[in-house]
Amino acid sequence: MATVREGAQLALHELARASADIEWDPWEALPDLILDSARIFAVGNGRSGLALRMGAMRLMHLGRTIYVVGETTTPAIGQGDLLLAVSGSGSTHGTLHAAQTAAKREAAVAAITADASSPLAQVASHVLLVPGAVKTDRSGDVSGQYAGTLFEQMTLVLLDSVFYALWKKSGQSADELYARHGNLE
Repeated sequence: MATVREGAQLALHELARASADIEWDPWEALPDLILDSARIFAVGNGRSGLALRMGAMRLMHLGRTIYVVGETTTPAIGQGDLLLAVSGSGSTHGTLHAAQTAAKREAAVAAITADASSPLAQVASHVLLVPGAVKTDRSGDVSGQYAGTLFEQMTLVLLDSVFYALWKKSGQSADELYARHGNLE
């Protein structure tokens, strides 16, 4: 019977291995892309979308204007804006449709995906590759974890790393960021 410790060790080992396979230049360019954008929009489904929402929350803590696509208060996207779109397969219908719409409206589109040749990557102006099995890969060849777990974990780690770079560049204190933390809970 597998143990929780074995699961944690597997996840940490796979995260370390995947981080060694990252093409860093596109990720290093993302903080400036975020800073150069008037507004940021985030779209993704399932667990990948949840990881992206966590990244969006951190951008809000930095004082950036960010919206989650699908919420009733999300305005129209346009030129000067940035869409962060996450899909491991790069073919999730709603995410792909949002990226196509954003590109037609002349917004920048940053695709976070595991597939550089996917439809999402093709429509994007910036492709951010994340090593990891997508949810449809249940072979165990890329990851011993279930389906897209490694992709989702790496997405969260990378977005938190983008936040870290932006935070340090901003010169803001942790107290300044915390003042923006939700207080209606």
